[in-house]
Amino acid sequence: MGSSNAFGWAATDTSGQLSPFHFSRRENEADDVTLKILFCGVCHSDLHTIKNDWGFTTYPVVPGHEIAGIVTKVGSNVTKFKEGDRVGVGVIVDSCKECECCQQDLENYCPRTVYTYNSPYKGTRTQGGYSDFVVVHQRFVLRFPDNLPLDAGAPLLCAGITVYSPMKYYGMTEPGKHLGVAGLGGLGHVAIKFGKAFGLKVTVISGSPNKEAEAIHTLGADSFLLSSDPERMKAAMGTMDYIISTISAVHPLAPLLGLLKLNGKLVNVGLPSKPLQLPIFPLVGGRKLIGGSNFGGLKETQEMLDFCAKHNITANIELIKMDEINTAIERLSKSDVKYRFVIDVANSLSSSNM
Repeated sequence: MGSSNAFGWAATDTSGQLSPFHFSRRENEADDVTLKILFCGVCHSDLHTIKNDWGFTTYPVVPGHEIAGIVTKVGSNVTKFKEGDRVGVGVIVDSCKECECCQQDLENYCPRTVYTYNSPYKGTRTQGGYSDFVVVHQRFVLRFPDNLPLDAGAPLLCAGITVYSPMKYYGMTEPGKHLGVAGLGGLGHVAIKFGKAFGLKVTVISGSPNKEAEAIHTLGADSFLLSSDPERMKAAMGTMDYIISTISAVHPLAPLLGLLKLNGKLVNVGLPSKPLQLPIFPLVGGRKLIGGSNFGGLKETQEMLDFCAKHNITANIELIKMDEINTAIERLSKSDVKYRFVIDVANSLSSSNM
């Protein structure tokens, strides 16, 4: 199997420092689409991977799984895409395509999922979107609706679907119901927008008082609940139908469960590095449910992009150049971004120090 020369930025050790890196991409085969990468979002998973926080990073690794670009080549079996199409690639680039999950368009839960970076694949390892181009099986390529911008749309491919999928699956979409969004970052800020588009009352739950004005005036939340204020938390007990928690730090669940009404649902999409303690009494006493969800399948991700185009939902982004990535990662680790860094790959990668 042939290969093509690619260029990107990679981490080579647990310091997580990224630097210019030449590597090989596989050739475009019959079922493949090659896309020139124009933009790539910077996700918390990128940060965890480059520092090997989860313990399964293989270096060197090129991160990036919020990829938006233009099709430059299609294989002979490809019917859905043509050169020049505006497309995206999210968290996964392949799966077994045969198991029960894949047959139900839930490729994200396939036991043989191939992630966009840091996954063994066809005798090599996948490398992500902090690079000039990528070759992907057509099933795992997404179409960007014409009115959805590629730069502010790129983070929807991970941050967007990660909150959209559980909201749909757990029925957190009934107009007039009350949604709590715990944690206001890359995922949380998009969850607010989906909540409002579904017709929900949305309250942001955060320990940072300085986020209140932004949550309400910029992002459109109806109210703000300061989780570090015991009086306000007590007053809000039993007022919410659903909570989507995007918190990735270790945190107590009892305060969030207390905010839920009877039959309330707390769904976690953040990934704390240590197990959380689960209090059973509030679950039993209030017939409450605690669940989780992991991004989404390709069919649902396309549905989400179309929904975003219809409702004018995009991520709030800060566009950066490729050689600003290490500073951006440092700022991301301190939650100093509103609310997603996106790399202007095509305009800054070639001029990077090669």
